[in-house]
Amino acid sequence: MLSEERHEAVVALVRRQGSATVTRLAAELDVSEATIRRDLELLAAAGAVRRVRGGACDVRGSIRPEADPRPFADVAGTASAAKRRVAVRAAACIQDGDVIALDIGTTVAALCPLLEHRSLTVVTASLAVVNALADAPDVDVVVLGGLLRPNYRSLVGTLTESALRQVRVDRAFLGTSGIRADGTVLDSTPSEVGIKRGLLGISSRAYLLADHTKLPGTGFLEVAPLTAFTALVTDRPPATDALDLPEDSALEVLLP
Repeated sequence: MLSEERHEAVVALVRRQGSATVTRLAAELDVSEATIRRDLELLAAAGAVRRVRGGACDVRGSIRPEADPRPFADVAGTASAAKRRVAVRAAACIQDGDVIALDIGTTVAALCPLLEHRSLTVVTASLAVVNALADAPDVDVVVLGGLLRPNYRSLVGTLTESALRQVRVDRAFLGTSGIRADGTVLDSTPSEVGIKRGLLGISSRAYLLADHTKLPGTGFLEVAPLTAFTALVTDRPPATDALDLPEDSALEVLLP
């Protein structure tokens, strides 16, 4: 059995039963327990299962608090005026004809209503973005494949990261869960970190969209230094104690 087929079988078994032990999975698939442990680590990093002691659980029935504190629909439904101002400022950076990449997250998704009547190509792993722009007459949407992370309507994993490496974009717009005072951009979901780094790698210009609540915000995983971005798009000037960048930093701070 190929590794991809085995991974699909592992996820199917875990979802059907709600949980499964390493011993049970190894017996069902006729492979060693060491192989199953490696598979579970990869699948957990991709957001397909939740790793627990001795096995794995279905993510749909038990969401990791650090990865999915609130479903996307709940967060999007309470999008603040600050996020909308950030989105308006970010939209002003986009030129007709651009190829852009849109990250997951509600601040980036707030861009979509502002793009419906633009002429663009949009690359994304966010199903919220796909749904928002599906009927836009002059927007070509390139959907990156991968494993579905249902609670946050995104595609993640090695397939997504591999697809990212096949494209180049003029501008990428990323979200974050928090920014440390030293300029470290953070996230809270392991499976999203590789996607964000991939977006940085394929873009000529990268914009971090973060309202004032993301300084410092939350997060425990380092994505990249803020200086890796072309600009920080935010709704108010960062306080000196909230963001302390080197004096020679070329980072732009774009405000409404």
